[in-house]
Amino acid sequence: MLPFDFDYYRPDTLQEAVGLLQYLEQEGKRPFIFSGGTELITLGRIDLATTEAVIDIKNIADCGVMQGSGDHLFLGSTLSLTTIEEANLFPLLTRIASGVADHTARRKITLGGNICARIFYRETVLPFLLADSQVLLIGPNGKKIVLINEIFNGELVLEPGEFLIQIATENRFIRAPFFSVKRRQQWDTGYPLITIAALKMDQQIRVGISGLCPFPFRSREVESALNNQGQSKEVRVEGALAVLPQPILDDVEGSSEYRLFVLRNLLFDMLAALDRG
Repeated sequence: MLPFDFDYYRPDTLQEAVGLLQYLEQEGKRPFIFSGGTELITLGRIDLATTEAVIDIKNIADCGVMQGSGDHLFLGSTLSLTTIEEANLFPLLTRIASGVADHTARRKITLGGNICARIFYRETVLPFLLADSQVLLIGPNGKKIVLINEIFNGELVLEPGEFLIQIATENRFIRAPFFSVKRRQQWDTGYPLITIAALKMDQQIRVGISGLCPFPFRSREVESALNNQGQSKEVRVEGALAVLPQPILDDVEGSSEYRLFVLRNLLFDMLAALDRG
């Protein structure tokens, strides 16, 4: 049970959801967009999240899309991670999603819920950052399509009243060689220490990392160092470590020094795997 009361709404259309969101915000109720509910339940029980109104968007058909059309794969924000994992339409995303929490939790956690979470890992965003995916949003001014790399800065930066409908990814990225590893210091389903994801496109490696900093990221500076083919692997890895975003996390999951040690080894493993591709 949650230690607070809230009004619950379950709209059937995007327009109804947008209208509700505007109305509730005007009423000062700080509405919570709800597609799986795991984060609200988890954080609400320990007084780290509260709301006076929930808008459950699982009934909206556009948010549950999972289909290929033309040169793109379209994935809706309310798809559960288990559904994505079982369909396996985007292998790198499947690998990342299958490592989030445990199987029972993944049946509830949704793609949009993970990407827009307050918990900072948000690792399912990594494949989309690497694939230059496009996001379909809706808000008071209607729908818009934006490159995810243009609006993701540690978190999905949305305008007031906007929410995520779908993510579109080109097939050429989906078919690209990839590398992905998650390292945990504790049990198999504990919080990750480091998650690394990489794609190789046009002989260039793209890298995304979660768990190192208090936000997931893709860094062009890190990629530039790793793709410097004129240098040894040691120089490339050390060059990448020298330009990492800051701060590096130092918490109960692992010290900053240990995180960097783990990342250094993962980068060598990644180069060994993708330099051959």
